[in-house]
Amino acid sequence: MTATHSTRMLILGSGPAGLSAAIYGARAGMAPIVVQGIQPGGQLTTTTDVENYPGFRDVIQGPWLMEQMQAQAEHVGAQMMWDHIVEVDLTRRPFRLIGDGGTIYTGDVLVIATGAQAKWLNLPSEEHLKGKGVSACATCDGFFYRGKKVAVIGGGNTAVEEALYMTNHSHDVTLIHRRDSLRAEKILQDRLFAHPNIKILWNKAVDKFIAGGDPEGLTGISLRDTKTGEISQIEVDGGFVAIGHSPATELFKNKLKLDEDGYIAVETGTTRTSVEGVFACGDVMDKTYRQAVTAAGTGCMAALDAERFLAEAEFEAAVAA
Repeated sequence: MTATHSTRMLILGSGPAGLSAAIYGARAGMAPIVVQGIQPGGQLTTTTDVENYPGFRDVIQGPWLMEQMQAQAEHVGAQMMWDHIVEVDLTRRPFRLIGDGGTIYTGDVLVIATGAQAKWLNLPSEEHLKGKGVSACATCDGFFYRGKKVAVIGGGNTAVEEALYMTNHSHDVTLIHRRDSLRAEKILQDRLFAHPNIKILWNKAVDKFIAGGDPEGLTGISLRDTKTGEISQIEVDGGFVAIGHSPATELFKNKLKLDEDGYIAVETGTTRTSVEGVFACGDVMDKTYRQAVTAAGTGCMAALDAERFLAEAEFEAAVAA
């Protein structure tokens, strides 16, 4: 027999956004159910040192922070469910989600916090050195490379913004791009070309990230010329892969309004989506900041928006009766 779980507030995703929504929703007496998805805890579970989350003087570990958030959410009354959602019905309330084992979840409101994943180069050396010199977030990890040589890989807005950001920490920033022109907006390109601490290597693709030292870390990058095939090397202490992000919105195509990059579109200043009673928070709707603290903030907003929506809907129903 197929199991069904029903709640006033259904939350999909369990990173900082989803768990913050759960904490606020539980404290408002909404008994939220959090469907955790295929990566419980979100991207922070793959991050080691976290130094920019407020409230902690010393460096903390990403997985530990997410364990604490989950424990807090459960303590105040949220229920965690481990499942992978394969189908959603947003055509009527309560909204209906179906897991890959057939389990049904229904919610009077739905908070979507499915996040986004950084795109990687998918090199074995990249996987080996993640967290040991190779990163996909300069804003998150740039501080650890203060005064060191760094490289940023990519040619779009993300790469140019990260290269410019890294000049706050490094006097030696190299942008590596596989083509001979950038895709970034002209104003960003102008700032990049004018910066004395940034050099650009054109027509170069990463062949391999080079490990060394004790403890082991990134020491250099092997590059392949995309026109001649020639191999060269540069010495760097940090390498930032900045080739974009993929929001986890596959489930919601043709069901919610998405922007041109596939992120869930929300009403400015709120977390309200194109479907009444559905709210989006965290990296699935934020392609600008993409930080744990901003995700947590929008999770709070989503819970408050959802609570107000339900209160208004229930009041109108009572008046109509």
